[in-house]
Amino acid sequence: MLTQTRMKKLRIEFEETVALVNNFTEPIPADILLKLYAYYKIANANFDNPGSKTPLINAFKANALFQAKNMTKKKAMKAYIELVEKELK
Repeated sequence: MLTQTRMKKLRIEFEETVALVNNFTEPIPADILLKLYAYYKIANANFDNPGSKTPLINAFKANALFQAKNMTKKKAMKAYIELVEKELK
């Protein structure tokens, strides 16, 4: 189990990585975006319905969340960071 200090460091690294993605100027492949979306939602315990006006996009987002549904917040944050480091850095 992570100590509070380690969890805080993980949260900071996660938030910095999210900021990097939000400021990324190159196109990000859809499959990567969907994984990032699911990891982000799980890490923030935000399970609201996808907000797109396009039903197909909502279906893809819901599917991505479903595929990652058994992740803990901690694992989701780590997966988000690792995916960004692998695919975008």
